[in-house]
Amino acid sequence: MKIKKFIKKHKYVLSFCLLLVCFSLFMSLLFHKESDYFWHVKAGEVMFLNKNILTKDVFSWFLKGSYWMSHEWAFDMLIFLLLNIFGKVHLFIYTFVATLGLLLILFFTNKKDYLKNTIFSMLWLVGFLIFCVYMQARPHLLSFSFLALTIYFLYDLYKNAESRKIFWLPLVSLFWANFHGGSSNLSYLFCFIFVVVGAFKFDFTKIWAKRISKKQVKKYLIVAFLCIIAICFNPHGVRMLVYPYINIFDTVMINFISEWQPTVLSNPSHYPYFAFIIIIMLVMLFSKKKIEFIDFCLFGVSVVLGLKSIRFWGYTYLIMSYVIFKYIESRKVDKGTCGCLLLLSAIFFGIFITNRSTLIQEYDKRVLSKELISTIKKENPSRLYNMYDYGGELIYNDIFVFVDGRADLYSRNNLKDYSDISLLQGDYIKTIDKYNFDYFLVDSKYPIATYLSCSDEYTEIYREKSIILYKKDLTDN
Repeated sequence: MKIKKFIKKHKYVLSFCLLLVCFSLFMSLLFHKESDYFWHVKAGEVMFLNKNILTKDVFSWFLKGSYWMSHEWAFDMLIFLLLNIFGKVHLFIYTFVATLGLLLILFFTNKKDYLKNTIFSMLWLVGFLIFCVYMQARPHLLSFSFLALTIYFLYDLYKNAESRKIFWLPLVSLFWANFHGGSSNLSYLFCFIFVVVGAFKFDFTKIWAKRISKKQVKKYLIVAFLCIIAICFNPHGVRMLVYPYINIFDTVMINFISEWQPTVLSNPSHYPYFAFIIIIMLVMLFSKKKIEFIDFCLFGVSVVLGLKSIRFWGYTYLIMSYVIFKYIESRKVDKGTCGCLLLLSAIFFGIFITNRSTLIQEYDKRVLSKELISTIKKENPSRLYNMYDYGGELIYNDIFVFVDGRADLYSRNNLKDYSDISLLQGDYIKTIDKYNFDYFLVDSKYPIATYLSCSDEYTEIYREKSIILYKKDLTDN
């Protein structure tokens, strides 16, 4: 009887939670494996076996022994641990749990808002598809939860000067700095944003602002200071505070990595993000409620980030999840609400069940075949030139690389040279001679492959699809 009463009393919450579980299962089907996974899991393996956190490179023949800002070391160990516990399904376990955890955080920290208009809440959940580009075995999925908690704690204090939940934020910063340190500075930066915006008080047409109390300002500043200290508790110490700002001005890395590219109207694949922010703007503008200045500013900050880089699209969704519901009218919950939630849950679960085999197929997917890896190991190159996207798999197979997905490590060393060689830009012949490569692992679609095929210095020794392995002829040396 107690169970029945509990279900009856909380049927809307339970129905929505079931929807989130099934939706998370559906989202896991969008997972795609990319090359960074391989060096992440290999780094985790090395750290586990050596019982030591890596702070120097051990995977590149060119930079071996150089300082490496391993700001994702805790994630590397986590993914390796999951692999050993769950085997082939560990990638599904990670993406599913990380996605569900994020959705539950958003729901339970906004429960009243989500349930006051379940139709809009379900539509807003569809907007979560913006995260499909992040369905990878990378630490970004954890960063989203850390950011969601950050915004929740900050808003909670903004609404209630007596709130103490914000003092959990330094602990969030501590985890953030070790699982994905590159974005952990956002915890204290948003504290400062709330302080600055909270200094204003006005009421002008559609926008109004309230000035926060000295007590609130004091709490924000204390927590910001504690977050800064917490971030320093990592294998790299104070360097972690400076690291994100160095990356912001690293033009070589920004121009090279696709996810760092700006959001532009000339790219049709970016249209969903523009549609998303336009919908948010319309909801706020046509709402009967005035727009609170803090909401307006956070929307502006999130859009600036999203336009600056496609990797920040998810930030707009997360931040606005604590804003948009204020501007949605309440809707009476009727008898069909639970039925609709259960129907959607059944649809998402059905899609997952009928397509679940793709998860194992995605895990088994490799760019470099076993035969190619075996050939490279047999040749035993000492100065291999490899395409950027091949680096992760080579590292996973204990082959030293020239470059790999750790662009921040290479950007101030050889990343520009790699780009010039692959595209035959600048004085590329001189650049090739500079490194004295003995083998080249290239993609036939790149200009470097054409150069190697036309040169008498290099011999093709293996080919599969578009991947070619060349060996330098040393007979004349």
